[in-house]
Order: sequence, then C-alpha cells, then structure tokens
Amino acid sequence: MKIDITSKEDYLTLIEIWELSVRATHDFLPEENIKSLKPLILKHYFDAVDLRVAKNDKEDIVGFIGVAEGNIEMLFITPNFRNCGAGSLLLKNAIQTQSATKVDVNEQNPDAIGFYKHFGFKVVGRSPLDGQGNPFPLLHMILSEI
Repeated sequence: MKIDITSKEDYLTLIEIWELSVRATHDFLPEENIKSLKPLILKHYFDAVDLRVAKNDKEDIVGFIGVAEGNIEMLFITPNFRNCGAGSLLLKNAIQTQSATKVDVNEQNPDAIGFYKHFGFKVVGRSPLDGQGNPFPLLHMILSEI
C-alpha cells in the first residue's frame, strides 16, 4: 500500500468510498443526512482540504484523508480494506507531511475514537452538535506530545 496525491478526476471514486464507509461505520446517521452531505462533500469539501489517498498494489484507491490547517477533516476507508493498514498509513502520513494534530470525531463512533487514541490523540473537548448543526456530538481531539 502507498500514499499518493489525488486530483478532481478521482472525486467520484472518493465520494463512493465516503458513502460506503459512512454506511459501514456511522449507523447513527439518518439516510437524509447522508443524502444531503454527499453533494456538499463532492462539490465543496474535497476542494477545501489537502487530500491524500491510499492505493493498494493494483493502484486502486482504497481510502483517503483530507487535512486543512492541521485538522483532519475526513478519513475514510472502503469497507473491504478496513483493518488492513490503510487508515494507519494515511494518518501517519498526515501527521508527518500535512502537519495534522487535531481531529473532531463523532461521539457515536467508538471505533474511530479508539483508532485516534491508539495513535496518541486525546479528547480535549466536546460539542453537542456536529458541523452542520445536527445533534451528533463531536469529540475534539489533539495529538499528544510524542
């Protein structure tokens, strides 16, 4: 597996990975939220972050991470490649090359919270609403000193 940069030509692949990943890991998110977020991510959010992708040996994109101003805004792995090292590779690369030190994680996603804690992030705050003002609490995490 390797990390690569991406371009707008990959956005349709990335949004497919996003949707598959969200459906596999965000069971608290209603269908209408997924449908309303999808075009926003595709048309606006991808362009607002520094995107990197993980590719398998066949050069297929299996996951991606987006960082803006040191904050991990998105990290999604296609379900077939969860727990195969793609997320770890993307996160380590983001810390080393994209200056990633912060992340907001849905409180209802304990696997993601555990993942970030494993890599040295700690919870430093909580918001009762997500970025769209929905009642999906966020935990604010920062990378502890290594």
